[in-house]
Amino acid sequence: MDDNDGAVYKAAELFMDSEIDVDTIQNAVSSMLEAFGEDPKREGLVKTPDRVARMYEELLAGYRTDPIVMVNDALFDVEYDEMVVVRDIEFYSLCEHHMLPFIGRAHVAYIPKGRVIGLSKIPRVVDMFARRLQVQERMTRQIGDFINELLHPQGVAVVVEALHLCSMIRGVKKHDSRMTTSTMLGAFRTDLALRMEFLDNISRGAQPLHF
Repeated sequence: MDDNDGAVYKAAELFMDSEIDVDTIQNAVSSMLEAFGEDPKREGLVKTPDRVARMYEELLAGYRTDPIVMVNDALFDVEYDEMVVVRDIEFYSLCEHHMLPFIGRAHVAYIPKGRVIGLSKIPRVVDMFARRLQVQERMTRQIGDFINELLHPQGVAVVVEALHLCSMIRGVKKHDSRMTTSTMLGAFRTDLALRMEFLDNISRGAQPLHF
């Protein structure tokens, strides 16, 4: 592993190359069902522990996404220094406080400095951080920091909009409330006109979020 690979792994913040512990999750789900007053052996529930374990294997796959394999050398030297925007990237994640879903869209922009990344990789970066136990604020910053470390561009901007089931079905029970977070790095932080260009770009034709 060279120094650049090490920097990418560090920017990913958390990468585990071990498999998810399916047996432990199954046992925990069985115990929870019993604690709820249910019978884990009744017909409708007998396979539930396995289903739940496999579900978490998918929903939390971001912990086991190798960032080097994900990028897969899709970095290209290009003489281009205008804004690149990938908008309306759908994602789903799990709130780390209640382990309930939050879903939404991410909008990502960067200004290259001699290097660009393949178009499909930016949604994969979003997924890598979304498919973990998360809070939206941290996820937004992680996406921006990772792209910044990977490309060393002139600037990176990330805006994330999401609906949180934990506030829709419990607590305040506000069905239509949504949360917006942003991270502005480099030129996007220092240049107001540039930041407004990005925000205007992602606001055009914006569609409402729905669960």
